[in-house]
Amino acid sequence: MVRKLFILVISTIFSSFIANAQQYYLFVGSYNRDRAKEGVYVFRFNEKTGALDRVSALAGILNPSFLTIAPGGQYIYTCSEAQTPNVGGVTSLAFDSTSGVLTLLSRQDSGGDNPAYVGVDPKGKWLVCANYSGGSLGIFPLNENGRIAPAAQIIPFKDSSVTKRQTSSHIHAAVFSPDGKYAFFPDLGADKIRTYQLKPNASPVLQPATPAYTATIPGSGPRHIVFHQRLPFAYCIEEMGGMVSVYRYHEGKLDRVQRVSAHLDDKAEDYNAADIHISPDGLFLYASTREAANTIFIYRVNQQTGQLKQVGKISSGGIHPRNFAIDPTGNFVLVANQRSNNIVVFKRDQQTGLLTATGTTVSLPNPSSLQLRLYR
Repeated sequence: MVRKLFILVISTIFSSFIANAQQYYLFVGSYNRDRAKEGVYVFRFNEKTGALDRVSALAGILNPSFLTIAPGGQYIYTCSEAQTPNVGGVTSLAFDSTSGVLTLLSRQDSGGDNPAYVGVDPKGKWLVCANYSGGSLGIFPLNENGRIAPAAQIIPFKDSSVTKRQTSSHIHAAVFSPDGKYAFFPDLGADKIRTYQLKPNASPVLQPATPAYTATIPGSGPRHIVFHQRLPFAYCIEEMGGMVSVYRYHEGKLDRVQRVSAHLDDKAEDYNAADIHISPDGLFLYASTREAANTIFIYRVNQQTGQLKQVGKISSGGIHPRNFAIDPTGNFVLVANQRSNNIVVFKRDQQTGLLTATGTTVSLPNPSSLQLRLYR
């Protein structure tokens, strides 16, 4: 009896240790308007309840509007959407998952005004950056200590398209293909998704793919692109057109197979669609649209054709849902409503894909980017 009790106690302690040894963290980027103010926030995330507990915050970066996490989770990269000429930059941060504290590591000029997006290749060797106002993209070597080396290449563009917002190129995202061989750069100003092949040992390191870009519908304004985890498909949300385009993907090539609505039943010149993500199980896709809509749209992904069918929509719980994240368990969706200064947590039904507000809301100034990761 004593032996059984001893085993039970040890088992309970061990289980508790394992549970406490892993922790989900939410990282939040924002528009702080002043580098002396806090701009990047860290929260502990409860994967069972959806609760958020603030752990720390970091100042010293002007408008860290977009974040990305390195493959190992030890480093966080952000861009400074400074909204001031010649001030845009990319910054690396070290993260201590025991204390939950971020530390500034390094900064480099982004090579263009108002960088809006940063991405890291699957091996954690290269950082790509989209300079929105500057109409250029950049690629930076990453050192093993998380520091960013000076740009290996800056590529400017002078294109335009059909609307008043499209008098010049506006690169809005920088995303690697799942295998890391190609990088994709949606150009809102030119209605193109630009494609480059990554050649780490060549000069230049980014070389135009064949084709060098995929043309989108004139006036659509491609913004963000995401690749399916298992299927050969990519999905691009079009900011101005308020649509999601579905592409069959193969070796750097995108062939459009479908285009579906991501706006309410209204007519607008610019719908201000924003973010797009696929659930961890690959069965559902979610998209956000701002302005009057302030809505998260929900689509089921056909597992054979990759095509989308809208199955629902829900208010974002605030104003201007610029960015959102799906937690790694697939049980929750967290939405950053920039202009209402709040993050809203939704419960996700894994069978239907539908969302329900949990009642959990966190208030903080101008949240614009969310990244979630499990640390063990």
